[in-house]
Amino acid sequence: MILKRYLSLLVQGDRQADRVVPPTGHTAWLTSFTAGAMTFLAVFALALSLASGRMADRWSDALARTATVRVSAPADQLEVQTQAVLAVLSTTPGVGEARALSDEEQRALLEPWFGPDLPVEALPIPRLIELTETGDGYDAEGLRQRLAAEAPGAVLDDHTRWRRPLATAAGRLRLLGLLSIGLILGTMGAMITLAANASLAANAQVIRVLRLVGARDTYIARAFVRRFTLRALGGATVGALAGMIGVALLPSADAAGGFLTGLGFTGWGWLLPLALPLLAGIVAFFATRAAALSKLRELT
Repeated sequence: MILKRYLSLLVQGDRQADRVVPPTGHTAWLTSFTAGAMTFLAVFALALSLASGRMADRWSDALARTATVRVSAPADQLEVQTQAVLAVLSTTPGVGEARALSDEEQRALLEPWFGPDLPVEALPIPRLIELTETGDGYDAEGLRQRLAAEAPGAVLDDHTRWRRPLATAAGRLRLLGLLSIGLILGTMGAMITLAANASLAANAQVIRVLRLVGARDTYIARAFVRRFTLRALGGATVGALAGMIGVALLPSADAAGGFLTGLGFTGWGWLLPLALPLLAGIVAFFATRAAALSKLRELT
């Protein structure tokens, strides 16, 4: 009921009550600037949270559809065991495709660590076999037992140890993003509270005169709530739009070398930052109301 009554006041306004709160001054620009700056930061916190979550999910999904078989054997048995593994994989339900990586492909995988001149053919490097599973998937434990019987030097890596940390990281990054937004809104509320207290203290004499002519504290508080909430809404709207423009102007995935792949908002996600000014207005509403009622009690 309180929020509904104050929302109607924000829309309709009260010219007489508005005269209680000075339209300009340090508290005016401080409230608008704080709301805009905090909302700007909240947009980037939201974008980074969503983008990191999407990236981890995409990596996890990609790893979930593939697996690797590592064949370690003496040089004279390596090819035989490789063919045995391929034969086992070709008859395994749930395995869509399996192929052995060539020397060139394995050299490319090792190149970032050992350089381009690594003599793969002269080193006892295991043969890697890449397999892709179908939609139904395969029985990993059953496949391991078959490989142990047909090719003792073969080890199946279904990327489980890679997927779990990624899923955990995605959840923590989302939580960190929400926590950051919560801290930003809390900081905004604290700054608006200070600004409201300063404005109330500066207008203490005016408030005493209003009381003498019969104005109630709720009437005076509504005036401050309306003015500070509208200032926060205006500043937060500018901050949200500036943040969205900043996110849109970030370099593309190609320009960033893949590091910023997926950073930003996609699809309906672009509507999420528009909710931040509403949150800022709610924070300003309750922060100013609490500050006004508390300060007015002190001025009795």
